[in-house]
Amino acid sequence: MRVVVLLCLLCVSANGQYDWNGPGRVVPDSGTNGGNACNVDQSSCGCCLMLQEMNRLKMYFDTTLTDLEEDFRKTNQSLSTLKAKRATFTAALYTGDNFRCFGPFATNSVIVYKNVFLNLGAAYSTDTGLFTVPFSGVYSLAVTSYSDSGSPGFTLAICSSLQVNGKTVAAAKDFNTNDKEDSATIVVALQLTAGDKVSVSLAKGCFLCDDNGHYNTFSAFLLYPTE
Repeated sequence: MRVVVLLCLLCVSANGQYDWNGPGRVVPDSGTNGGNACNVDQSSCGCCLMLQEMNRLKMYFDTTLTDLEEDFRKTNQSLSTLKAKRATFTAALYTGDNFRCFGPFATNSVIVYKNVFLNLGAAYSTDTGLFTVPFSGVYSLAVTSYSDSGSPGFTLAICSSLQVNGKTVAAAKDFNTNDKEDSATIVVALQLTAGDKVSVSLAKGCFLCDDNGHYNTFSAFLLYPTE
């Protein structure tokens, strides 16, 4: 019954009582096969118009699928770029059960963190203590510092600073005889350029102490690239 009703509607549409194409749609050209069929054989007009509509829908879906495939390609390309620009590391001062200290020294010294937890992109060097920025972008940087005076009455001296190209951007300091031990933290987000050298400096006369508890750490990771 539904098929009969549909064919009747198609034929009525062909006779002009209803517009098959709906409001605002382009009426099929009389020179097309559908138009010729309507002129020659009224009974097949509806089928030809349906074929035209199916072809139009196929073209629409083909175009949509092509657009989706292009968006997918661009997304994959962006993901590959992000993976290629991974830059993150975390390192601790020492490892092992023995508690030992770094410093004090007669001059300011770059702290070399020897125990590396993660170093994606291999931008941090355990030989120099320098993080060489591989890609220009915004980075999150963090430094935790801890020291132990050794015994009551001795001066506690935590004096570390985060530096970019030898210039201090943030510092932590605790210099007193009231505490036997103390800690400090530096956390910043910075716009850095490829090739910049990031390090942590220990001020002269100060010292940091560590063991396998990893109280002293240096971390950095790329939030997003700018190139």
